[in-house]
Amino acid sequence: MKLYKYSLACMLGLGLLTSCADRLELVNPNQQTSGTFGYTADDLEESVIAAYNHIRMEGSYARVGYTIDITRSDEVWNSSQVWYLSFDDLNVPFTDEITFWPWREWYYTINVCNFILSRCDEDDSQLAENMKYIKGQALFLRGLSYYNLVGYYQNPPLITDYETYSSLEGLYGSNSTYDEVLDQVEADFKEAMSLLPSRDKGGQWAGGRATCGSAAGYYARALMVRHKFSEALTVLEDIINKKYGTYRLMDNYGDNFREGSAYENNDESLFEVQYLDYGSQGTDDEWTPVNTSPNATQGHAIESNLAPGTFSGWADLAASPWLYQLFKAERTKDGGLDPRLYWTLGTYENEWEGFEYGNVAYSKELTAADKNIITHNDNGGIPIAKNTNFRTGLYSTVTTGLRCGINLRLMRYSDVLLRAAECENEVNGPTEKAIGWINEVRSRADLPDLKLEDFDTADKLFEQIANVERPKEFGCEFGRGFDLIRWGFFYDSGRLQQLKEHSTFRRSNDPDKLLTPVSYNNISSDSELKCPFDTYLPGHEFLPIYQTVLNNNPNLKGNSANYGTDNSTYFQEKGWTVRPVVNLGE
Repeated sequence: MKLYKYSLACMLGLGLLTSCADRLELVNPNQQTSGTFGYTADDLEESVIAAYNHIRMEGSYARVGYTIDITRSDEVWNSSQVWYLSFDDLNVPFTDEITFWPWREWYYTINVCNFILSRCDEDDSQLAENMKYIKGQALFLRGLSYYNLVGYYQNPPLITDYETYSSLEGLYGSNSTYDEVLDQVEADFKEAMSLLPSRDKGGQWAGGRATCGSAAGYYARALMVRHKFSEALTVLEDIINKKYGTYRLMDNYGDNFREGSAYENNDESLFEVQYLDYGSQGTDDEWTPVNTSPNATQGHAIESNLAPGTFSGWADLAASPWLYQLFKAERTKDGGLDPRLYWTLGTYENEWEGFEYGNVAYSKELTAADKNIITHNDNGGIPIAKNTNFRTGLYSTVTTGLRCGINLRLMRYSDVLLRAAECENEVNGPTEKAIGWINEVRSRADLPDLKLEDFDTADKLFEQIANVERPKEFGCEFGRGFDLIRWGFFYDSGRLQQLKEHSTFRRSNDPDKLLTPVSYNNISSDSELKCPFDTYLPGHEFLPIYQTVLNNNPNLKGNSANYGTDNSTYFQEKGWTVRPVVNLGE
């Protein structure tokens, strides 16, 4: 079920301060106010919808909140060499306003959730029947908000009490520690697991609302951030064993990246952001949570960021040559290409003749003579097809803005399987169980099964999961940047060097050059080559807290990105290890 937005959140902003009312002024008893709203189930349901709406704003998932993470990974580079450039180069200045947008959106969401939770314990018979579900959704969405805030900003203020907003001092929150925020994230997801129904309940619970399965999946993710692999494994196995609902891999990988009721909210999806399909959009792009147009488009701009300039896209982001070569390095059981390449990258391949929609770029049919479409007209780049209509032929020209109706699948069952394999490997080393979960994902792509005897160490199996299986299954999706931090890749010289090798790209509008392997070793002698990780500054695996926010809040300090602090000490003091680079070819 598509979730439509309400304007309630406008009066719940972080900076909301009310002036004293004239005591002689008559008050309309039928008009909603912050003092009378929220005491019925219908009121709280409106608030829940408002919270869902906030996760699809520009700074949450509708544009930069999503694309910043894929940009800071080793799979994607900034083909416009303008927009997102400092994020790609991992040296964002704390004066860059874009760094504020995810902060703004997620705190708006938190404010609404805190309001809901402040009313959930009211003794009101109207609330009793739906109390658990209302509270569970608010907890899930607050946990999701803080999961993103801590993943981006490291030490954001933790605000969980709605009464905090009643005073100026409360509004000026101070930093919480990384661990304090993650403690709350885990607590919110864990409680939401116990309150929400599973998707098996059907109806709206199988149509876009957060469920106990959604909460369980994110609870496992949160546990893995701090290397609680044994605890996460228990949760992931419970999901696999259908404790939190019935999930399966869709037969067709592409069904996860198309719009329409036949594909969205399918059996593989644990949680996805809902957007209106093509042809049912409004006319007004609404980039911020304070806009309230009744004609809002209610789509996302991920496609606009990824679509090639040839098709009127903004051409901001392109795929790394490493990811393309990774797909090309392994064939299916019958000698074909991994079908996930078709839906991830927009290249011409002989094997795509007669496959799915064929060799197509939007409505343009590609031929061998056309070679490949490039992302940016000047700088080139391999186009990213995922979460766009590059392959569907739905339209010929991208209408830029918040217009794409493809739901963004934030967690799929394949992620549960590969995370379970990672946790099993961390807890017990390479096992048949871990290999089996990986092979379940590989089987859909018709790839040969991995064999346990080929992975004699946990380091080797981790390398396979982190740098083969996950990139091919989730390439150019949100989450890789978060993974690089939890794996500690920024805190190990070997891993940092590997990131440089993966992320090296060529600036060229010659399609033939873009598809050939590139080497970081040649970067000093080949002027077309560039490596974003060459400019990585310590602490900038996180985003800096925007300077204007610091100026407005005397209690708030910057984070490691503001001060250039090396976070490797924290990682080491926890006793966590960075698994060494392993050459899988040996």
